[in-house]
Amino acid sequence: MDYRLDDEHETLRKTVEEFARDVVAPQAERLDADEEFPYDIVRQMGEMGLFGLPFPEEYGGMGGDYFALCLALEELARVDSSVAITLEAAVSLGAMPIYRFGTEEQKRTWLPDLVTGRALGAFGLTEPGGGTDAGATRTTAKAIDDQWVINGTKCFITNSGTDITRLVTVTAVTGDEGTKREISTIIVPTPHEGLTVAPKYSKVGWHASDTRELSFNDCHVPAENLLGERGRGYANFLSILDEGRIAISALATGLAQACLDESIKYAKERTAFGTPIGKNQAIAFKIADMEVRTHTARLAWYRAAERMMRGEPFKKEAAIAKLHSSEIAVTNAREATQIHGGYGFMNEYPVARHWRDSKILEIGEGTSEVQRMLIARELGL
Repeated sequence: MDYRLDDEHETLRKTVEEFARDVVAPQAERLDADEEFPYDIVRQMGEMGLFGLPFPEEYGGMGGDYFALCLALEELARVDSSVAITLEAAVSLGAMPIYRFGTEEQKRTWLPDLVTGRALGAFGLTEPGGGTDAGATRTTAKAIDDQWVINGTKCFITNSGTDITRLVTVTAVTGDEGTKREISTIIVPTPHEGLTVAPKYSKVGWHASDTRELSFNDCHVPAENLLGERGRGYANFLSILDEGRIAISALATGLAQACLDESIKYAKERTAFGTPIGKNQAIAFKIADMEVRTHTARLAWYRAAERMMRGEPFKKEAAIAKLHSSEIAVTNAREATQIHGGYGFMNEYPVARHWRDSKILEIGEGTSEVQRMLIARELGL
């Protein structure tokens, strides 16, 4: 087994690394402080082809693979998780459901703008009364004549209220058969009559990422906006989440690596009692443990991505990668803050932002508890 990157993937990794360092990093602190969506960075990422990495050229994509997307996400997250999650959600949650389950007409209509970054898509799954219990969806969509009439509320929806957001795909109850609820997915263009987009949330982290609540009040969309087979919406989205967990794992690994990089740099420069603090075993061992955690997290998402691209079952490996990388990202962020001492509590130092950005990784796209549940199920328990 060879985990060395081939020339094409290594070239991509270096290109994104340079872009993150030269373009994203100088703006990251300001974007975070101002809670400003990075429109110019998104435009440049679109021109680089990052939004189209895993999509075929016939739809305007780059003809690459999912592993390439994850490499890009790791490099971006080493600098700014808000930028990284904007890309991850746009691809995994915005465009990928249309590519996986859409009709040819839907693909031709939506993908060219989504895979070039000219437009963003969002996915409305979570509701105020149901996060992990997504099967308890209360949003409804009734078939009336040749339209769907949607009513309900979605919350914590990424990329749903930007100036370039063009669609949100929502899960909704489209029928009941006794005790069985039929859940389908429907594409809603934005802006659209009957759809209200709330102001941005005030969040602990991911300040430059767009996250909002959506309300649907007799929102009418054409019947042909049904995405995939009627009644398969929830099942289809679960498969999308499996893929997305690998991407989130790569993002978390990038954040963990950033905390490691900053800690090494600081430990070499900061002196105490006449010597660099990195010479102290307590600090050196903390950093060594950070390296071990980051290294194993990267191997975990590489392995999950490998199985996915081979067409092998990867649900367990994706859950392992997401669980491990998100938890070690939080640990590395905490340890990096401790190594920086009082400066780690100052927002001018990147580790403070990484610390705030890390916690959501244990929650979004499946909590740590859900990952443990999935792993246990795959083990036959």
